[in-house]
Amino acid sequence: MKKLTLAAVFAAMATSAFADQVDGLWKTQPGDTGGYLHVSIGSCGSAICGTIDTAFDKDGNEQLEYENLGKQIIWDMIPEGGGKYDDGKIWAPDRNKTYSSKMSLDGQNTLTVKGCVAGGLVCRGQTWTRVQ
Repeated sequence: MKKLTLAAVFAAMATSAFADQVDGLWKTQPGDTGGYLHVSIGSCGSAICGTIDTAFDKDGNEQLEYENLGKQIIWDMIPEGGGKYDDGKIWAPDRNKTYSSKMSLDGQNTLTVKGCVAGGLVCRGQTWTRVQ
């Protein structure tokens, strides 16, 4: 029994040691229609990725039939240290376009996400807030 308990403690410690500070559930800013998403961000190999977890309409009602649920929205984001992430990609569902992307944490509960085209000359961004 002691060996099993010790193994569980070590497994929990290993999991938390590899967790990135950006891991969690994030709320996007409202899009053109006023709706917003919850995006689950976590490690995928040595990079950071994000998947659409839940969609909401402008009134905050969950949209169970949203066609992009479970779709990856962020991938290949490389942790640079200090709450900065770079060299990733982000897919914008409202425009169905993929952009070069970077992110930065401001504290623990605010995430600035930017997508750029034309070598970074034209960028669009949002500030996301941590849900959990």
